[in-house]
Amino acid sequence: MSQHHLPREPLPPSTPATVTVFASPTSWIESAALAQCRQVAALDGMRHVAAMPDLHPGKGAPIGAAMASTVLYPFLVGSDIGCGIAVFPIKLKRAVPERLAARFPDLDQALDPVRDADDPAWAAVNGDVPAGHLDGLGTVGRGNHFVELARVDSILDGRHAGRLGLDAGDLVLIVHSGSRGLGERILRAHTEVHGAGPAVDPAAYLRSHDDAVRWGSLNRRVLAARVAHALGAEPTAPIVDQCHNLVEVRDGIYLHRKGAAPGDGRDVLIAGTRGTASYLVAAHAGPDANHSVAHGAGRKMSRADALRRGRAKHTVEELRRTPVGSLVVCGDRQLLFEEAPTAYKRIEQVIADLVEHRLATPVLATTPVVTYKTPDPGSAARADRRGHRGRRGRS
Repeated sequence: MSQHHLPREPLPPSTPATVTVFASPTSWIESAALAQCRQVAALDGMRHVAAMPDLHPGKGAPIGAAMASTVLYPFLVGSDIGCGIAVFPIKLKRAVPERLAARFPDLDQALDPVRDADDPAWAAVNGDVPAGHLDGLGTVGRGNHFVELARVDSILDGRHAGRLGLDAGDLVLIVHSGSRGLGERILRAHTEVHGAGPAVDPAAYLRSHDDAVRWGSLNRRVLAARVAHALGAEPTAPIVDQCHNLVEVRDGIYLHRKGAAPGDGRDVLIAGTRGTASYLVAAHAGPDANHSVAHGAGRKMSRADALRRGRAKHTVEELRRTPVGSLVVCGDRQLLFEEAPTAYKRIEQVIADLVEHRLATPVLATTPVVTYKTPDPGSAARADRRGHRGRRGRS
């Protein structure tokens, strides 16, 4: 059963909601994203739109925004319900990027209950799989999703870092993925009948939505377990796991988050790019920010622009070995260009804006070692995966 306490009656249409952008004047905020915020603010029942410093245009609604309304709008959350970022400590004797990159498993291939019955990653599944949705379980997906082995580079707040059990030099797995088709199915069931209109039965939508949120969290645990086993380490529980595409019912209001993480006393990993740092923060955002913080660096180029400009500026090899010395496992050349670090805003500016607006305190910074996007057919990953499959009975 859903634990949401739903508003009893939607309030009558009101004047457009307030829009607050939590970014400094020097931060790059695309005008199209601001226009989308104003369009959302004009929806019936909308109360307040809080735009984060990673704000950028999305399909029909801005990404990097938290939107509070007395009316529930499924399209404001989008299709990847439950998408989020989790952080898992991992112990490895040596972290040589070239060796570890070759050992990453094929995370485009879902775990199959029959074929992969003996895979130790199933231990991450405790109980039933939400909605019985096995399609895509243990896969990372495309777009900006990734699994990254990263090193804690610098401690920025020792008290908070100590509470999380992390120190400089420690290794972590960062997993960014969502509900892999389940959320898309839920949104399509709504839009085929109601388009961008509100949920006619909010309770029914939220029951399905909650399944997708739980599924996304489970999938991040399965992904981390698959990678840990492949790298010869023991899987661990996440120390951070925050969803940034969801609806929260708060004080009788529907709080829609699209690319915005819950920021009310939570620890949040705010992802940089595959060639720059990411930051773990202690978030303490209040009602003016709809209790939310940024979820990443935020795109500054569309995928088409990143592809066109990237091909003129970078080689594939430059994108596979980053300036920080990390490796990117990605067999899809187009995706490499679309996800190039230059396609994103500066993560340091995003963090600075959150600090300036008193929404978060930086705890630590991580540097990529190996980032997995999609399997590279030229690597030894597939052969290694087959070898690992044969060792499962002894693990």
